[in-house]
Amino acid sequence: MLKGLAITPPLLGRIAIGKVVEKAGKRLPEKDDQFTITSQIQGQDGWLPHPLDEQFRQGQGGKLRNIPIRLLFNEPGLNFRTAYHLFDRNTGRPLCIGNGEQSKRFSENGVKTFPCPTPEQCPLAEGGACKPLGRLNVSIGDEDPLGSFIFRTTGFNSIRTLAARLLYFQAVSNNRLACLPLELKLRGKSTRQSFWTPIYYVDLTLRTGMTLENALAGAAQTEEKRLAAGFDQEALDAAARLGLANGAFEESDEEAGAVVDEFFTDPATETATAETALSRGMAPRQKNARKASLAEKLDAKAGAVQ
Repeated sequence: MLKGLAITPPLLGRIAIGKVVEKAGKRLPEKDDQFTITSQIQGQDGWLPHPLDEQFRQGQGGKLRNIPIRLLFNEPGLNFRTAYHLFDRNTGRPLCIGNGEQSKRFSENGVKTFPCPTPEQCPLAEGGACKPLGRLNVSIGDEDPLGSFIFRTTGFNSIRTLAARLLYFQAVSNNRLACLPLELKLRGKSTRQSFWTPIYYVDLTLRTGMTLENALAGAAQTEEKRLAAGFDQEALDAAARLGLANGAFEESDEEAGAVVDEFFTDPATETATAETALSRGMAPRQKNARKASLAEKLDAKAGAVQ
């Protein structure tokens, strides 16, 4: 296994509740009130739909708001990974990833570990440069039992709801998350902060029309069948844990660029704000000196706050 390369669940496609559109020469995210299941191929007009998208959409009157899924792993944190992320807006490269206690920061001398005070208290995160990012991998259909579709979100409501649901379902199913028949459900709500305009977030529930008792009984039967066939769920979870820990950053440079386009908007304004924060306490740049990169400024600022 190549060290430094995160081994993530194999991808068959994406799940989104929005898209990236081009306006006035800028690529900007546009929210939607329904799911879209895409392939991994991107054309001039965006990501191409996956055949499953139309299949589920026809059964829901054209609006895709429920997706039947299964999870790959019994451990919640393997299915849904969350962390605070700071990206370089110019290259799409991840620069700093933290969990509120510790962060891993990229530098020209490799990846280093620093305290993570959360974005609200971190000088590097001024202007919204650092956001929480959640990644949920789910299995859709029976074609590929170990393939997955990924749903990425920076939405607080989706992150908090999905994290809670996974913990609760793991508890009530006696650690049989991977055997439960579940579905992703799009929910809407309005708040004072949204000026009472509906905002949409993703929830994880039992399949439509299924009771908790029936779902738990079905999960126990599925587990028995898998054990009889020789399926080792504990070994699968261990392999996933080992693979994810093999690299500091989950997305490649190519994938990170798409994440920046979709979730980390207004690069000119926010990069300027971040660079202003990073430059505080630094010595004045000498005339004709090489312009420091954002990664170098991160290192300099980290040394000042240690």
